[in-house]
Amino acid sequence: MDFKRLLIFFVLTMAILLGWEKMYPKPKQEVTAQQTSSAATNSSAPVSSTSDVALSKTDPITVDTDTVKAIIDEKTGDLRHLILNQYKATSDANKPFVLLDNGQNGHQYIAQSVLLNRQGDYLFKDLTFTAAQKHYTLNGDKLDVRLTATEQNGIQVSKIYTFTKGSYLIGLRYEIANQSAQPLQLDVAYRVLRDGKEPEGTGYFDHTFTGPALYTPTGKFEKVTFSDLDSDYASGRDKVDYERKTNTGWIGMMQHYFMTTWILQPKGGESVCAGTDCQIDIRKRSDGLYSAGVRVPVKDIPANSTSSFGISLYSGPQIYSVITNVADNLQMIKDYGKVSLFSSPLFWLLNWWHNLVKNWGWAIILLTLTVKAILFPLTNASYKSMAKMRAVAPRLQALKDQYGDDRMRLQKEMMAIYKAEKINPVGGCLPMLLQFPVFIGLYWALFASVELRGAPWIGWITDLGRQDPYYILPVLMALTMYLQTFMNPPPTDPMQAKMMKIMPIMFSVMFFFFPAGLVLYWLTNNILTLIQQWFINKRIEQRAKMHRSLDI
Repeated sequence: MDFKRLLIFFVLTMAILLGWEKMYPKPKQEVTAQQTSSAATNSSAPVSSTSDVALSKTDPITVDTDTVKAIIDEKTGDLRHLILNQYKATSDANKPFVLLDNGQNGHQYIAQSVLLNRQGDYLFKDLTFTAAQKHYTLNGDKLDVRLTATEQNGIQVSKIYTFTKGSYLIGLRYEIANQSAQPLQLDVAYRVLRDGKEPEGTGYFDHTFTGPALYTPTGKFEKVTFSDLDSDYASGRDKVDYERKTNTGWIGMMQHYFMTTWILQPKGGESVCAGTDCQIDIRKRSDGLYSAGVRVPVKDIPANSTSSFGISLYSGPQIYSVITNVADNLQMIKDYGKVSLFSSPLFWLLNWWHNLVKNWGWAIILLTLTVKAILFPLTNASYKSMAKMRAVAPRLQALKDQYGDDRMRLQKEMMAIYKAEKINPVGGCLPMLLQFPVFIGLYWALFASVELRGAPWIGWITDLGRQDPYYILPVLMALTMYLQTFMNPPPTDPMQAKMMKIMPIMFSVMFFFFPAGLVLYWLTNNILTLIQQWFINKRIEQRAKMHRSLDI
């Protein structure tokens, strides 16, 4: 491979790794006039902006389980704060990871549920809940935290959170006693509210999508950017592009590794929509927060009767083996972008290896070996072509010295050598281009894997989701990239030859900022490439020597 092709390879690689989503953002869904009219006709009312009441100061109820520490606002019953006990903060491994936040660290991200009338306004004014105690601890398999509101006009509302041992799935149930003389008509809105700030610890090399995400049978998996919601709000078109009817699916907010998602239909269970249409609602609110929610119709509650209804909230890591059992298609939130076709099966293979060896580091190495074996015919053809070019490099240099001023004669003599040695000058390019999708797919499969976060490998690598603390892996990777330059055909131009030595070092600098799991994959791939190239080069050189001795 000559200098120009190597340069193009690295430029394309970086462009795809760092700029794919920005270069090719997902287009916004087009909404026709007929669809807009249909939405207005089928809905009694959209979720009105009059329900965008500013968040009040929290009166905390704390809940401690083995997986989370939660804070519920006693007055509203909203889930205001959530610490994931088994994960460390991105920027400080000595602190726990905070997913939901009530503004204590300058960040707002909460799960909210409110009762609405059929016009979309709050059903009750000044509805205030109280709980039996201020602190709860999970000691068994399940824990119920009940909040009960003061009776209003013969109607009493209770809100019950259910926490489960070893789980990030939180149940939320309403119990409503209607002791009035009239049937009660209501809807319930489940929302995830968030500001537009990047998650804590986000850097340039680990920037991923943050924002609303949903799955419905009609729209499939979708992401909605904060900037699109800003544009809609500024132009007065808020809600229109994203309102739709559904009777199943899920909706919430996603970020790198984690998510907070309302589950409309649990795996193997019944939909909360109960045979009617729920209404998706994604928009920017009047208080500046972004809302990803769903409005669920509730069956009329007759006079002098009691009704109970609820939903599940998954708020935690995007662990493949967990979320696949929470709801259908929830694993799609492990977003691999445009290379999902390749990343999904590659992650499945990585997970399969992990189930065998019980160590994510060795699973990455075994995955790399597997992919290398599958791609062997392509890589072998590419490296053979480069080895042949390397073997004839001295003869090409001699031709350049001899015919340097006669371009036509030089090209003719070079083509004669290529023909005699059965060399295709571009033979190394096509196999490498065919490997691009797999290469990028592997990158995203590892980059999006929260399973690597906190996972040890060996010795000093105690967390594959963080940078190598001593930068040993990045240094080794830079060394292998440098050694690879000696395996390639040397450029005839002195300046290109110098750049060939410098560029791998420059390219490897960014790996000092990458998680150790990603660097381990790339280092393993480089070592296998070096071994493969060395054997091929030796074989081609021995063959060339044999031919020269026969010619003599």
